Amino acid sequence: MARVNRADFLVMEPAMNMIKTAMLIAFMTALFMGLGFMIGGRAGMMIAFVFAAGMNLFSYWNSDKMVLKMHHAQEVDARSAPEYYRIVEGLAGRAGLPMPKVYVINNAQPNAFATGRNPENAAVAATTGLLERLTPEEVAAVMAHELAHVQNRDTLIMTITATLAGAISMLGNFAFFFGGNRDNNNPLGFIGVIAAIIVAPLAAMIVQMAISRTREYAADRRGAEICGNPGWLASALGKIAGAAGRTVNQDAERNPATAHMFIINPLSGQRMDNLFSTHPDTANRIAALKQMALEMGGGDGGFVAATPQAGIDRTRSGPWGRGDRPSGGGRKRGPWG
Repeated sequence: MARVNRADFLVMEPAMNMIKTAMLIAFMTALFMGLGFMIGGRAGMMIAFVFAAGMNLFSYWNSDKMVLKMHHAQEVDARSAPEYYRIVEGLAGRAGLPMPKVYVINNAQPNAFATGRNPENAAVAATTGLLERLTPEEVAAVMAHELAHVQNRDTLIMTITATLAGAISMLGNFAFFFGGNRDNNNPLGFIGVIAAIIVAPLAAMIVQMAISRTREYAADRRGAEICGNPGWLASALGKIAGAAGRTVNQDAERNPATAHMFIINPLSGQRMDNLFSTHPDTANRIAALKQMALEMGGGDGGFVAATPQAGIDRTRSGPWGRGDRPSGGGRKRGPWG
């Protein structure tokens, strides 16, 4: 049996992730239609299909605006947030992406997310907590991760899966109230009702979480390639995970359906890499980035270089380019001004 070397595997890995994601979305769509069949027979299945198509169409055009509004994101530009904006601009150029809209969220929890139906209509957002706590290199790595989601079309994929999961839960609630009616068209009787109420929503949640975790690993790898240093992203993930657990994100707690969009789970009490987690375990992600750094010949993975004590030449390092950093070793009061 022929062995697949590491280089070939790294080329195949993104394609395999996309195949897995497509299969999971297909399963989710079939589950939704099957749930409609359990509740109302063939007519119910068709109604479920039309309902799902309508919800996904609405989400396709409006999900980015809805999410940004939920988290009170404010758009910034090169004048209002020069350093932060310049970092995103440089990374977008390196990745070959159109310049996304750039947002800041006034929130102490360090975190970030990307949204938008395609690269031409994308937006990236970072909290003030992230911009204040991380070095410029770590901020660049985080935003590169988010641009990787944009490039991989993950923002659209996750919108579709979140919409389908929500619709399945709604149908489960519908079955709870109306599934027991003997006059309905439920072909499976009481068993179908139980499946609609419990099994289908649970399966949908598991699939949604599985897709989220698959895409996070892929975005970590591509983000590290965009920023050029896996160690920066590994360092950033460690800082974000540690601080996020000690800082409550009220907007995320009020809108838990958006948790999968963030680079680190913004909700409290979810740290395990299991079926019900929106994100992989941070330690696993950092380990994968360390391995990637070793493969790239980065030695210790750039962890020392990602810290301000390492004495980096700020005029040369990072995607913002030569000469963009302030001279004299002084740092601005914030990356946005």
